Amino acid sequence: MTAPLLAALAAAAGVFGAWEALAAVEAVRPVAAVGRVVAPLRLAGRAGRTPTTPERRRLAILGAAALLAAGWLLAGPLLGALLAAGGPAALGPILAARHRRWRRALADGVPGVARALADALTGGHSVRGALEDVGRSGAVPGPAGLELRAAARRLALGAATDDVLDDLRRRAGDPGWDTLVAAILLQRDAGGDLATLLRSVADAREHARRVEADARGLTAQARATARLVAGLPCAALALGELIAPGTLAALLADGRSRLLLLAGLVLGTVAFLAISHVARVGEA
Repeated sequence: MTAPLLAALAAAAGVFGAWEALAAVEAVRPVAAVGRVVAPLRLAGRAGRTPTTPERRRLAILGAAALLAAGWLLAGPLLGALLAAGGPAALGPILAARHRRWRRALADGVPGVARALADALTGGHSVRGALEDVGRSGAVPGPAGLELRAAARRLALGAATDDVLDDLRRRAGDPGWDTLVAAILLQRDAGGDLATLLRSVADAREHARRVEADARGLTAQARATARLVAGLPCAALALGELIAPGTLAALLADGRSRLLLLAGLVLGTVAFLAISHVARVGEA
């Protein structure tokens, strides 16, 4: 009689525990939790925000877990462990790439910012009033618009115009923003038609961006071919593991194969990094 009773109690406890687990999962909402962890990565590319140390730690853990699962499903636990070990190290380059993307988008927004400020100045605003009006109106899209909105909030709180403009220039780190800020400050102090000057700055930056886009288009095929050739050894290794599982383990078991594999990976990585460095066109 005791055994059936204990079994019934255990079943009831199991049902109760499963119910509590489902309630906890519903409360946590895994998709929303993952979204919160990944949010700093999105903000790095959208607003140029640098993740804090706890945020970087959570991103590294999430990336390692994802790579572990992907490698395990693809070729077993060995590849999963190798990929997971390299996950935290890949976070830095990913964040740097997102930050470069943000800076390129910010640089692309210079013509729109210059024209919007010129229109506001033509409408009778001062430089400070033009910055506040353009920032509040949302006339400029993308990262440049976000920066202008932040600048407008600072100006509304009483920050000095020179300080706000200097912070914009330093955050952008782009010659176009340097030219824009220098034109505003010089023409404000020396006088002149600032609206016309800003429109000429916008035209010059658009012409420079068109030249850079043409250069990227002319070299796109060569860059893609070079990167493809540099990545062929890794692709062949992955394909061999898929066709004949255990190939990678056999290579790693032999000392000479292990040495040649390591040398090939090092040379391929160096070649890929060199190609990526040489192929950069017009990046700030």
